[in-house]
Amino acid sequence: MKLVCAIIKPFKLDDVREAIAEIGVEGLTVTEVKGFGRQKGHTELYRGAEYQVDFLPKVKLEIATLDENVDRLLAAIEKAACTGRIGDGKIFVFELAQVVRIRTGETDADAI
Repeated sequence: MKLVCAIIKPFKLDDVREAIAEIGVEGLTVTEVKGFGRQKGHTELYRGAEYQVDFLPKVKLEIATLDENVDRLLAAIEKAACTGRIGDGKIFVFELAQVVRIRTGETDADAI
């Protein structure tokens, strides 16, 4: 089992959600986050004053999935989230040691 964590641009959330639903992956956690990578923020103009925005708004997706779904999931997220411009985001894949569904007590693959 794997935990796929994707950091994407907020306006791409609906596209990514639809793309992962099409491949049959269920369950998604979304968190609004701020951060920066190589783009290092940007400069904005507010009431005639220029200021630096260091942390850009992003959306963090967390998806628990079976090992056999990881490649399709990564491809779907990458395709749906890509704009071809800097700041499109990153995808991280972590090993899941154990999963428990609280309501039923099911574990591991049955809990996903």
